[in-house]
Amino acid sequence: MRTRPGHRRLAALGVALLTALSGTASVSSAAADRDTHPHGGGLSATIRYTEYGIPHIEARDYANLGFGTGWAQAADQVCTLADGFVTVRGERSRTFGPDAAPDGSLSSATKNLSSDLYFKGVREARTVEKLLGVPAPAGPSRDVKDSMRGWAAGYNAWLKQNRVTDPACKGADWVKPVTTLDVAARGFAISVLGGQGRGIDGITAAQPPTADTPLTEPKKSDVAHAARELFSQDDSDMGSNAVAFSGATTANKRGLLLGNPHYPWQGGRRFWQSQQTIPGELNVMGGSLLGTTGISIGHNAHIAWSHTVATGVTLNLHQLTLDPSDPTTYVVDGKKERMTKRSVTVPVKGGDDVTRTQWWTRYGPVVTNLGAQLPLPWTATTAYALNDPNAVNLRASDTALGFSKARSTDDILASLRRSQGLPWVNTIAADSSGHSLFTQSQVLPRITDELAARCSTPLGKATYPASGVAILDGSKGDCALGKDKDAVQAGVFGPSKMPVLKDAPYAENSNDSSWLANADHPLTGYERVFGNVGTQRSMRTRGAVEDVAGMAHKGGLTVADLQRQQFADRVPAGDLAAADTAKACAALPGGSATGSDGKPVDVSRACSVIGAWDRTMNTDSRGALLFDRFWRKLLVAVPAAQLWKVPFSAADPVRTPNTLNTSAPGFATALADTVAELKAANIPLDAKLGDHQFVTRGGDRIPVHGGTESLGVWNKAEAVWNAAGGGYTDVTTGSSYIQAVGWDGGRCPVARTLLTYSQSSNPNSPHYSDQTHLFTKKKWVKERFCEKDILKSPALKVVRVRG
Repeated sequence: MRTRPGHRRLAALGVALLTALSGTASVSSAAADRDTHPHGGGLSATIRYTEYGIPHIEARDYANLGFGTGWAQAADQVCTLADGFVTVRGERSRTFGPDAAPDGSLSSATKNLSSDLYFKGVREARTVEKLLGVPAPAGPSRDVKDSMRGWAAGYNAWLKQNRVTDPACKGADWVKPVTTLDVAARGFAISVLGGQGRGIDGITAAQPPTADTPLTEPKKSDVAHAARELFSQDDSDMGSNAVAFSGATTANKRGLLLGNPHYPWQGGRRFWQSQQTIPGELNVMGGSLLGTTGISIGHNAHIAWSHTVATGVTLNLHQLTLDPSDPTTYVVDGKKERMTKRSVTVPVKGGDDVTRTQWWTRYGPVVTNLGAQLPLPWTATTAYALNDPNAVNLRASDTALGFSKARSTDDILASLRRSQGLPWVNTIAADSSGHSLFTQSQVLPRITDELAARCSTPLGKATYPASGVAILDGSKGDCALGKDKDAVQAGVFGPSKMPVLKDAPYAENSNDSSWLANADHPLTGYERVFGNVGTQRSMRTRGAVEDVAGMAHKGGLTVADLQRQQFADRVPAGDLAAADTAKACAALPGGSATGSDGKPVDVSRACSVIGAWDRTMNTDSRGALLFDRFWRKLLVAVPAAQLWKVPFSAADPVRTPNTLNTSAPGFATALADTVAELKAANIPLDAKLGDHQFVTRGGDRIPVHGGTESLGVWNKAEAVWNAAGGGYTDVTTGSSYIQAVGWDGGRCPVARTLLTYSQSSNPNSPHYSDQTHLFTKKKWVKERFCEKDILKSPALKVVRVRG
């Protein structure tokens, strides 16, 4: 989209430069005249801030745009960013000590030492440098590499020109300049989150067996269960909802999109909002994951898109048959191959350096577990190697850039076909012409059901049907993953194999498989590694499909309808179970139930509170907290197979299972334990939710609406329970960068956004909690995408940033 500044914009820009400049950037009196075309070889950009600290970054090319983006991200999130760069350099043990835990934003490593051993190993193997050198489209494009280079320069310029005021890293020696390689390494870490990133503890701890190592094989049923739990989205720390409506359902025949990613509220996986403009080349607005150069979720003048974490299993295992005389040698087609030995040394704060060896094979690194619940023991006869196709994928930024320049849902699909860069998400999109799209186009190991049937080991025959985790026989060369003709890399599925739903009245996903993206047009025919078909959906999926299908059937939809859906805070579990709970409660003899400690508890008051509850998780809802605590305890006390009287039916997947089994032995116990818990915490049974579900920012207690995964609330909020602190006193994960986008036929999209936790994590910033205060009131930010709207902002501040 070509942007022409115009005389009005230049006049306003000149006034703003003279009157509203902050002292954090160097600006000459001629800056307004130079605009976005600086003389000389230095990088520069113009950043115009509007309400809530949202930057509108304009530059002449991708290097300069990256410069402005890196500068502006550093201004808001320098400590969080710096912490992440310590991670990808493998310097956490030297900086923070080996036994402390990372924040989990860039891997699953449980301690700094294992994190460092992995990331320093990646650095020493020159993994990221090699990926940067791969020609596009298999590797990153010149525009993306220029953006990375510019981002690093912008971040460094901010550090040089400003004092850090955030107490999280003020005066810290680990806040230091970065390189293009650091920026690319952060992107690599995000790419492998679902693969090698899951297995870092098991990769760095893997050592050959000794004479004392027991010859034991993991139990198939235990591993299958653990794999199913590991790759299930039911209790994932990340998730999301998104829905696209086609013009057949809207008031003006144009598309609508509601994006509601559920991401961490702290740490390095936060979103950050901006607009990026290169006149005549690019004009896009949305949320970026910290440390990335482009827009992850957003819109331009023609198209809007969002992502949800997909069910595709982004790794597989190869079970190795070892040489009986050497456990570091494995056999393929009768021929011996030695593992590659990688020794990595990590400096440690206050102690001696630690050196460990990692063992790599043609399939990937040897791994001895995928978390504590999924052991993969390395014995004298067997070892397991982890294959992660995203470990050679540095293309996500090109896919995002393609989205940013798209003009239609067909262009979104074209970008996915061209760069094939998305590692672990689905894409949902709508455009101004009225088209809708859902696709699970992600980088997955090319595990066909035929290959799994032919090549699975006995352990794999248990794990693959249960979870999609394939464990293949690594001793057979014909069990290699192969290559699809339309795939940009070997061992992955090509675009033609991806589940796609085009132009359905609605296309929705809430982290279940692609099957019910539209309940009237189920998607089937994909391989098990993508996800399952015909199985019970999560409570959130069921509630979401009910809601959006009802909206589509009603028709005449506008952006306002999307806003109402986002913050309706309806509790599908409450609609299904609250009335039966209240009735069964009232029927308990003497109004009493026995708790898990064997003591009787008077629960009579709880019966009437649950019965009167409005079935929402609004901050003023009475009974919401009581039902929430009860429901959590009930799901622990009663096995899933005994929870409902009417079982799941694939013929009616949205409405089944149903009818709560109140006669299950754990029902009354869960009720008694809930009442006792709230009484001990001095919390009234009919307390308002917002009095006991909140976050504290700058001394202000901000009530939080929304609810936990198992309740099925669209507006997800996962908080930490602290009875002594008054209830749910912190939100770990939930609604993050929210956007409701449509079009009205004009040049500007109709967009409302909200960044729930606000732009900055610095408590000294004016944008530390301003949008969080909007969130508690269910208010939105009216987006300023077009030039005329930016110039009308009463908060307009223009900053010229230079290297």
